Amino acid sequence: MAGQPDLSQVAIGDSIPSLTKKVNQKIIDAYAEASGDYNPIHVDPDFAKDTIFKGTIAHGLLTLAYISQMMVKWAGKYYLGNSSLETTFLSPVRPGDEVIVKGEVSEIKERDGAKDIICQVYCDGKNGQRYISGKATITFK
Repeated sequence: MAGQPDLSQVAIGDSIPSLTKKVNQKIIDAYAEASGDYNPIHVDPDFAKDTIFKGTIAHGLLTLAYISQMMVKWAGKYYLGNSSLETTFLSPVRPGDEVIVKGEVSEIKERDGAKDIICQVYCDGKNGQRYISGKATITFK
């Protein structure tokens, strides 16, 4: 994959190139189709308007997939080969929201001939809203 870093040269504080995604009801509906998750909170605006959310919200895993997309775009086979992702969902994403996915290398650990590259990752909104916060770890030799 083009543009992949040489992970042996990655340093603490390095930024991961960000992604920006515009979420709309069509994308949410397509994700429902792909996942089989037709919960009305995601796909039925009439139902959703009477809930605590006052409208439909994106599937959490749809938003989470944007973090994986960013990591694969940055680290390619290294992320696909041996990685983990731990996250906390902080706020729902709604149709019309723009999600900015970003990350940075926060720690590097060497152990048993392998290297763990630990990255803080986030999905934020343009207005400063944080949707997801987490940690992605890539292990490679």
